[in-house]
Amino acid sequence: MLETRDLSLKYGQSQILYDVSITAFVGEITTVMGNNGVGKTSLLKAIAGRHPMSGGAVLVDGQDLKRATAFSAARAGIAYVPQGREIFPMMSVLENLETGFACLPKSEHHIPDEVYQLFPVLKDMQGRRGGDLSGGQQQQLAIARALITRPKVLLLDEPTEGIQPNVIQQIGDALETLRGQGKMAIVMVEQNADFAFRLADRIFVMERGRVKRGVTKAEYSKEDLLEDLSL
Repeated sequence: MLETRDLSLKYGQSQILYDVSITAFVGEITTVMGNNGVGKTSLLKAIAGRHPMSGGAVLVDGQDLKRATAFSAARAGIAYVPQGREIFPMMSVLENLETGFACLPKSEHHIPDEVYQLFPVLKDMQGRRGGDLSGGQQQQLAIARALITRPKVLLLDEPTEGIQPNVIQQIGDALETLRGQGKMAIVMVEQNADFAFRLADRIFVMERGRVKRGVTKAEYSKEDLLEDLSL
């Protein structure tokens, strides 16, 4: 469903990514791992159209997005949950969810029951302001808002960062449910090695802006991962 081919990215004169090629398949969770500063977040931003690539291509379902903007990437089926969540603190939970309608035709301007099934706490808090939610509840809201767009590709940047263990478990359960439905490819950048390895079907390890290793979970052990991460 998602492929990057020789993707390169620069910030000013500094090159951040060098010819990064990854593939993510429908019905799988693909994890992108590496130590701080290796370019993981920059990769997701490039795929999501939030930062222009300096070279290479991003393809969704075989279609080249051709230097997509954030809006055109969303229209192509890419949903991005950034690090920091970026919910609107003064808007209600329901209003935050409804911002996901922006790239959908009017006939699809409704919140699927599945969203509340995955994250029941949001149904109980529809009228509460986003800024009043806990960090874990905000993360659930950010993922739910992304799902409103009916994505083909779901990009998650550090979904467990700063979140209490019971909510991490709930998010993991939701991602496993989405994987099992076989409707989208999920790409996750994650520093929590236990969480990432448990959920991963395919693992890419980055180092200094390049892909150091790309393997299926069957070809790799958690010990291999920790060694690659030098933990």
